[in-house]
Amino acid sequence: QVQLVESGGGSVQAGGSLRLPCTASGYMYKNYGMAWFRQAPGKEREGVAAIDTSSTSYADSVKGRFTIPKDNAKNTLYLQISSLKPEDTAMYYCAARVETPGWVPLSARLYNYWGQGTQVTVSS
Repeated sequence: QVQLVESGGGSVQAGGSLRLPCTASGYMYKNYGMAWFRQAPGKEREGVAAIDTSSTSYADSVKGRFTIPKDNAKNTLYLQISSLKPEDTAMYYCAARVETPGWVPLSARLYNYWGQGTQVTVSS
C-alpha cells in the first residue's frame, strides 16, 4: 500500500518561503515519478512541479519560485517555495505514479497515489 504524508503548511506573509515535505512509504520509492499539486477553493487541481529519476517539470506559473528536491535516502520529496504570493494560497498535495522515465506529467489524472494535503495560506 502506497502512503504519502505531507506536512509543512501554514500561514505566511507574501514574500516569504516555505518547504513542504512529503514522506513516502510502502513501495520502491525510487521507481516512481512524483509531483506536487495544489487546489484553491472553487478551482481545479493544478500540477505545479513533477520529478522522476532524470527529469523535472514546472508549471509556468511557478517557474523560478518553486523547486522540487528529493532525498532518496529519506524517502522524502520536498516542495521549496519562495517569494510567496497570495495567489499561492491553496491545499497542496503530493502524488505518485509508476515512473515512465523522462516523462514528468503535471496532469492529476495520471497519478494514482495521493496524500491528504497540507494547507498553505499567504497573506498580503
